[in-house]
Amino acid sequence: MVVAVTAAGCAGGASGGPGGSGGPGSAGVGDPYFPEAGNGGYDVSHYALDLAYDPAAHHLTGTATITARATEDLTALNLDLEGLDVERVTVDGTAARWRRAGQELTVRPPKVLEGGRTFRVTVRYSGAPVTVTDPDGSEEGWLRTADGAVALGQPTGSMAWFPGNHHPSDKATYTVTATVPKGLRAVSNGEPAGERTTGDRTAFTWRTTEPMASYLAVLAVGRYEARRTTAPGGLPVHTFVDPRQAAASRAVLARIPDVVEWAEGWFGPYPFSSAGAIVERPEDAGYALETQNRPLFPGAPDTVLLVHELAHQWYGDSVTPRTWRDMWLNEGFAVYAEWLWREDHGGGTAQETFDAMYAGTYFPDAATNEAIWSFPPARPPDAEHISGVPVYQRGAMVLHRIRQTVGDDAFRALLRGWAKDHRHGTADTGDFTSYVEKAAPDEDFGGIWSDWLYGEGKPARPFEP
Repeated sequence: MVVAVTAAGCAGGASGGPGGSGGPGSAGVGDPYFPEAGNGGYDVSHYALDLAYDPAAHHLTGTATITARATEDLTALNLDLEGLDVERVTVDGTAARWRRAGQELTVRPPKVLEGGRTFRVTVRYSGAPVTVTDPDGSEEGWLRTADGAVALGQPTGSMAWFPGNHHPSDKATYTVTATVPKGLRAVSNGEPAGERTTGDRTAFTWRTTEPMASYLAVLAVGRYEARRTTAPGGLPVHTFVDPRQAAASRAVLARIPDVVEWAEGWFGPYPFSSAGAIVERPEDAGYALETQNRPLFPGAPDTVLLVHELAHQWYGDSVTPRTWRDMWLNEGFAVYAEWLWREDHGGGTAQETFDAMYAGTYFPDAATNEAIWSFPPARPPDAEHISGVPVYQRGAMVLHRIRQTVGDDAFRALLRGWAKDHRHGTADTGDFTSYVEKAAPDEDFGGIWSDWLYGEGKPARPFEP
């Protein structure tokens, strides 16, 4: 593939490098499925995004100020940015040279950034934000809607609307200010931190004070019915619903406090400062997504889907996968939350669900039932399959095998302990298997790991509990 390169120079021209020792940070963190995603040499602590979007013109302008710490001496660093035109880059307020190559924005600071030093990169950019097509054919990035847009990021789409270190291994806090035409609303993660109308434009500010992976960032622009309620303990619940979905969504969204309270009984204290949801029209997005604080739904969800996405607030959002190979730690847990919800609400036990999946009778079509055994959940064959059926369903079956082994009380303690010990952090599959073995040192999990988590094909029938 031939990649067009655009170079722009300032502070002394486009050639040469800053003086001093050090080297460039890597362009990519070497993720097994998205090797170009993320960047090496620094850790981001905060994104401050000042955005303005005109839906009629489909034009976005932005200034991103990224606060980060160098983890090595850096003569250059990369940011992920897809599309959009870069106009100016500064490092700690001084103009810096930069160049573009595909999704990579390479920044050359005026002098070496020494390892351990905190610095700020500010990027001013604009243009028509793009939609990103995933290897599995789904769409993310910037999705235009009838009255605005919705920006989604799993796995790499956030680079379509702001530059950053777009890999789940680097989490940060956020301040997002989005200015939109008067009459529209801009919704993002975290807590509302101000709303100001000037002329025919309104600016909405949101603050996310708990660490967040960039793929969980959301920006929704449009007309919404906004509502604020509280969950037990005073937890704020913010919902934003497209008016055409308001009637269909009202009853299920009213259950958010009940679902959160139920989930805390299984998973421990809710990990964020607010809960809620964003409901778009069905044609606006092809899937629901566990965007932090308030999941996004394409149309009114049913209760089980609501449970799934709220469970992700613990598993996926607070405890985030270190690489995209570890997606089963998100989806297997969220699917098992569905099983637990049904079990606790008269819908059949988790054991009955497990048995139906093993027997090949759970789904109405044979192909989906067979797909459960198409690859091991901890080893998707490629990027196209990181959201495949085994990651979800067989991932949940792994958890049920653990529950069969340790018993209900120990399993509940394990779920809560895993969420507590890795709260607001990242973890991989090895971390989880080690955690389980330490939590139940007298049990043998070797067969579960070899047959159910990593093994090819359908394992032999497990013991009956």
